Amino acid sequence: MTTASRIALEERLRGVDEIECVTPDLNGVPRGKVMTAEGFLEGRRLQLARGVLLQCIMGGYPPARFYGSDDGDLALNAEPTQVHRLPWSSSPRALAICDADELDGRSCGLSTRGLLKQVVAKYAAHGWQPVVATELEFFVFAPNADPQQPFLPPVGVDGRREGGGAAFSISSNNGLRPFFSEVYQCMAALGLPRDTFMHEMGVSQFEINLLHGDPLVLADQTFLFKHLLKEVALKHGLTVVCMAKPLAHTPGSSMHIHQSVVEQGSGANIFSAADGQATPAFYHFIGGQQAALADFTLLFAPHVNSYQRLCHPFASPNNACWSEDNRAAGLRIPASSAEARRVENRLPGADANPYLAVAASLAAGLYGIEQQLQPSAPMQGEFVVPEELTLPCTLHAAIGRLKRSPLAVELFGREFIEGYIASKTMELSSFFDEITPWERRTLATQV
Repeated sequence: MTTASRIALEERLRGVDEIECVTPDLNGVPRGKVMTAEGFLEGRRLQLARGVLLQCIMGGYPPARFYGSDDGDLALNAEPTQVHRLPWSSSPRALAICDADELDGRSCGLSTRGLLKQVVAKYAAHGWQPVVATELEFFVFAPNADPQQPFLPPVGVDGRREGGGAAFSISSNNGLRPFFSEVYQCMAALGLPRDTFMHEMGVSQFEINLLHGDPLVLADQTFLFKHLLKEVALKHGLTVVCMAKPLAHTPGSSMHIHQSVVEQGSGANIFSAADGQATPAFYHFIGGQQAALADFTLLFAPHVNSYQRLCHPFASPNNACWSEDNRAAGLRIPASSAEARRVENRLPGADANPYLAVAASLAAGLYGIEQQLQPSAPMQGEFVVPEELTLPCTLHAAIGRLKRSPLAVELFGREFIEGYIASKTMELSSFFDEITPWERRTLATQV
């Protein structure tokens, strides 16, 4: 860090007592430690056990052999551009997004932020820069103290709960204007530019689009935004839920990823030729996505609940088809100018780790370009998904597919893939340890 940047950081953190130093674990959950501002500014090394990066969503860990039998330490190294005062905190407090690095300075193979940096570096070796944007959907509910009970929307201004039919509404009747006003204020304070915001199809479901840019920056912004949403919701007596499918008979929540690639320097989109037509690189990128989506489904749909969204598709296609502006395809080419030609990956859910989802999608596209893979024919209108373009529709099937994928090991390393599978297998086993209300209600008196 230069002297000037250090002085600027000290000024930004003036009056702050504590810094939340966090890094995304395999699920995209912020994990880390709280450090004094004094120690942070002095550059004291902050260390974290390697196993934390493979922490299961239930809180446990896979066997130690998946993260080093000694469970040694990693160093948390703050990204200087991602140190922020927390605008929602009642006391002066800050948050720093950190890389999880080995003590010798190498990026840890279990770090999803590190994996994304490696993918971006592979593009840079070709003289290219990927550009992405994320669209994040989420639900805003009343507090849910009893997990046995379904989520409910907040009570609106008229004393009623939203019952559906409010998609694309701009009404203030839901009573959420104060909540969203603070969300926008906090986004501005954190430097998170927003594009569009809307009420989505589900009951009390919303979507925000972040502006396109550098993949690592967008992943950081998405990571911060999800954290911001939950923290601000608590202040307003609300619950924000980023599950893929929190309500039955209601559309799920996605995290669509828009992707293009530009030349470093000129900024020209390599997906479009000078005459505005699509280039071979554009089709190869799609071919790579199609070749990898089935293997990588677990990286985009990481939880049991993810498949509730994909197996009851409502604009959530569980396929690797591609199409011009058709939301039934897993890979959609939005209507745009030639300069903005891009590929939208519609598979990831809101529950996906943004670093891992973006890394997997971009790695697949680059693989297609390097191998000059050709995509299938585009699908238009209503279509039947060919068997070879269907994707796993259960967590169990997705785990099995990733286990059998040499491509995943090639692109992300054996250490990460095996550790990821071990953690997800524990999650699936935990789910099967419980008997659901459906089983008791339907089977108990009938079988």
